Amino acid sequence: MAAEPAEKLLSPVLSAFWDDPRSWTLETYRAHDGYEGLRKALAMKPDDVIAYVKDSGLRGRGGAGFPTGMKWQFIPQGDGKPHYLVVNADESEPGTCKDIPLLFANPHALIEGIVIACHAIRSGHAFVYLRGEVVPVLRRLHAAVREAYEAGFLGKDILGSGLDVELTVHAGAGAYICGEETALLDSLEGRRGQPRLRPPFPAVAGLYACPTVVNNVESIASVPAIIHRGKEWFRSMGSEKSPGFTLYSLSGHVARPGQYEAPLGITLRQLLEMSGGMRPGHRLKFWTPGGSSTPLLTDEHLDVPLDYEGVGAAGSMLGTKALQCFDETTCVVRAVTRWTEFYAHESCGKCTPCREGTYWLVQLMRDIEAGKAAMSDLDKIADIADNINGKSFCALGDGAASPIFSSLKYFREEYEQHITGRGCPFDPAKSTLWADGPTAHLEVNA
Repeated sequence: MAAEPAEKLLSPVLSAFWDDPRSWTLETYRAHDGYEGLRKALAMKPDDVIAYVKDSGLRGRGGAGFPTGMKWQFIPQGDGKPHYLVVNADESEPGTCKDIPLLFANPHALIEGIVIACHAIRSGHAFVYLRGEVVPVLRRLHAAVREAYEAGFLGKDILGSGLDVELTVHAGAGAYICGEETALLDSLEGRRGQPRLRPPFPAVAGLYACPTVVNNVESIASVPAIIHRGKEWFRSMGSEKSPGFTLYSLSGHVARPGQYEAPLGITLRQLLEMSGGMRPGHRLKFWTPGGSSTPLLTDEHLDVPLDYEGVGAAGSMLGTKALQCFDETTCVVRAVTRWTEFYAHESCGKCTPCREGTYWLVQLMRDIEAGKAAMSDLDKIADIADNINGKSFCALGDGAASPIFSSLKYFREEYEQHITGRGCPFDPAKSTLWADGPTAHLEVNA
């Protein structure tokens, strides 16, 4: 158990003034030292900004945790081509809900980070690829961009530095696959969103076949505070290999779900203490550390440090830090079936392992849930998942396989109960997890 008071475990930076009236405006942002980081960055040479961000240890907040400064460093210089910055705001991983509230409550943090990044990689044009469904966020982001142009933080000769940056906000058309960076680039160019074969990597031939950096919203929005407050301040939080603060999205069967901004390395036990624990009268059964595409963990892992190394050592991935918590009323087979249906639906169909494998996983998972499967089908779904994992064009296939592997590892007995008992032993009426209640369960069993 944590010895420190709950409030001392949090580190509100991006979310520091989300509860302010009109937190999304330029006026509020500047009242909280907004665009001071940009002034400091513009006084530095581009290569020095890259080195500073690299030294801070900032890692990508979109899933893989790749060092942000290193990604910027990959952009070739003196090549005579335009350079582009693309911000991936196509947040659609089940359970992930950090970038959208960040853009809704504090869009100028992203805009300031974009201008700093453009200065660093010598780019004159940046794009924000946003999910088209989130219309209120789209409107608010457009309004913030207009404010930034009017105040001289975007456009020509920003703050008299000679830097020109144009920012385009692009609304996507609702495809999970466009969260993959090369599929996002294809969609941004007007084509169907499908992953590209790599190499060449986006740093060499990305948007319009030009050198491109693709970063997550939270990654870019974290840069202004690092420049303004210092890399030592940033490194004073988190762990040596995973420094800094980040947003944890806590959802599911918890008393107070929401966004909790804390240093990397905090544990789920500590976050649950702050959020009032699981819903009254229930206990934690399983959870995801980074959305449904990361291997699930159990109550044995409550004290695993939620940083890249700690979660990796536990057999999962930190991913997007989407902590979905499920209590003992939840059927693991049912939850994994729904996730598998999602991945089958969202597969772009470009590669055979993912296109065919996710389809057959859904058929078998539905049979297992309905009690119509044989024991041999458990080995079959593991074999199909193995034929998808690491063999598809992009990480969607890996994401589809993760819940299968991990649920069989920890809850194989529950799978067997579905088969021997000829159906699901759980009463769906007792679970509040699915909005459509027991109806969907009965339809699947029909």
